[in-house]
Amino acid sequence: MLRAIAIHGAPFSFTLLAIVLSHEMGHYWTARHYRVDSTLPLFLPFPFSLVGTLGAFILIKSRFPHRKALIDIGLAGPFAGFLVALPALVVGIATSRPGPPLPPETSIQFGEPLLFQWFTSLVWPNLPEGYDLYISPVGLAAWFGLLLTALNLIPIGQLDGGHASYALLRGGAHRLSAWAFFAFLPMAYFGPSWLIWALLLYGLGIRRPHPPTRVDDIPPPRSRYAMGILALVVFVLCFTPEPIVVDWSDIWSGFRESAP
Repeated sequence: MLRAIAIHGAPFSFTLLAIVLSHEMGHYWTARHYRVDSTLPLFLPFPFSLVGTLGAFILIKSRFPHRKALIDIGLAGPFAGFLVALPALVVGIATSRPGPPLPPETSIQFGEPLLFQWFTSLVWPNLPEGYDLYISPVGLAAWFGLLLTALNLIPIGQLDGGHASYALLRGGAHRLSAWAFFAFLPMAYFGPSWLIWALLLYGLGIRRPHPPTRVDDIPPPRSRYAMGILALVVFVLCFTPEPIVVDWSDIWSGFRESAP
């Protein structure tokens, strides 16, 4: 038991925590640079899940001084976590192994972001046709790191993407949040968990506009608009519409057959 934890659990846990910690420390140190009062990262353990955690966060205790600081602090987190997830992804895919597919009821299949697909094709160019790649613990942690990065970059409310969109668009950021929220409703096609996520997004800022910075009428420099475009690229590379691949038609058929 302890040997299995050391071989599989420890690499996964250390890699995932490194990605999450890098994300939050990116926020923290950038906030320190702009003299914004914030706490150190606070982790949220959640043992009843695939990853054992709900991630981490920092508490901002003072207003952002201006929109340049807002986008810098907001995007420093996902950029830092992304930079740590990249080498973990390469190592994780390289240490994975190909094999014939298992029956769906005995395995969990994960959706593949574009970046995951590209790295897989580079590391395993001759993967046998019809074979699956059984992801290693480090690769699985990197996969969750990509998903975490994508979710945080959604341009809604108090998410990192919401901070960035307000810094760049100001008044238009709330309209963008509304469009992003409604765009998530059709995602329920891939699984009902997206409806739960849509409700969380609604609570994170759809109901009210983003709070202004202290000096809110000065736009950020042009370089920050380039940062916004880079954040959009990172989001596209990391996002997958179906994180956990589930055949809901089979589940629904089984439910109907078991119903009295």
